[in-house]
Amino acid sequence: MANYFSSNFRLGILGGGQLGKMLLTATQQLDIFTAVLDPSAQAPCALISDAFVEGDLMDFDTVYQFGKSVDLLTIEIEHINIDALYKLEEEGLEIYPQPKVLATIQHKGKQKDFFGKHQIPTAAYKRFSSGAALKKNPPVLPFVWKSAQFGYDGTGVKIVRTLAELETLPEVECLIEELVPFKNELAVIVARNKAGERATYPVVEMEFHPEANQVEYVICPARISEKVAEKAQKIALKVSESFAHIGLMAVEMFQTDNDDILVNEVAPRTHNSGHYSIEAAYTSQFEQHLRSILNLPLGCTDSKLAGIMVNLVGEEGFSGPVVYENIEAVLKMPGVSPHIYGKKQTRPFRKMGHVTIVDKDIDTARRVAETVKNTLRVISK
Repeated sequence: MANYFSSNFRLGILGGGQLGKMLLTATQQLDIFTAVLDPSAQAPCALISDAFVEGDLMDFDTVYQFGKSVDLLTIEIEHINIDALYKLEEEGLEIYPQPKVLATIQHKGKQKDFFGKHQIPTAAYKRFSSGAALKKNPPVLPFVWKSAQFGYDGTGVKIVRTLAELETLPEVECLIEELVPFKNELAVIVARNKAGERATYPVVEMEFHPEANQVEYVICPARISEKVAEKAQKIALKVSESFAHIGLMAVEMFQTDNDDILVNEVAPRTHNSGHYSIEAAYTSQFEQHLRSILNLPLGCTDSKLAGIMVNLVGEEGFSGPVVYENIEAVLKMPGVSPHIYGKKQTRPFRKMGHVTIVDKDIDTARRVAETVKNTLRVISK
């Protein structure tokens, strides 16, 4: 096995946001030299990585040259130049998740086609080359509209209920999905290493903000039956095996009104739905991702306690230098751990941090999470 620890080995991360920042906690724990590429000099990783490069993740030469400076490359965001990754892979660089996995997942139309090819249950859909093509053949209302590429954190997704709303959609390649009645949104994180070892985290339940289409709470374990949980984990494993990825994969799902499980989307990286694991699990998702891509033994995914994660996002009506109002009150609460991402400027619904609440009892943790949500506000000066 290669000597990754306290050595000359260089791990590269494409993307220097909050996921990268939390991954650096794991690399620092194991003393692995880590270089980060991100377009912003103020990225959360900028001051704490061993080496930081400012550059465009979509630029071929920037990504290629960065890849040439490291021994293994991973990601914290999908929106990167795939052609550069293919070139680096041809030249022998290990890249996890693999470029072919990223190429499929970063395009939502290809991702849905992949589900169909591999008999992975998902909502019925139709692809369109442009907004104009969609307007020529409007489907039955209501439906879910998704931009084929570059959507994130609730952008690039819209529920369309009237024909008039078609005129507000951008002129981009897109797909539409049947609006599925569901009672829960669930997620399962799966880890795979090169040796073929795999591990799944418990099923989590996600509660969304109705306007921003962002996750407000992640609840682990999900408040569902054991039978539904087993079905969700089985489908997540099938998704993971179908992609044959190395690293972490978050599989987001719907639990329908009749308890079917439909896969919504996948992310080939650490994910918002796994943040609870830093405090609540034996192995955090960030350490697990590192173990996976370095082909180390996978860690235990069991939870030590029930965990709930609350996203901290910028309050509506506030833009500018960030202030975390009432954070002292939250720090007094037992079992409550705030994580501040290091973004200096806030704006409405921007992800600025999260708070994890752990307790022996899930209902107690949920009540405390509500208090945290109503107490800690992300505003500006």
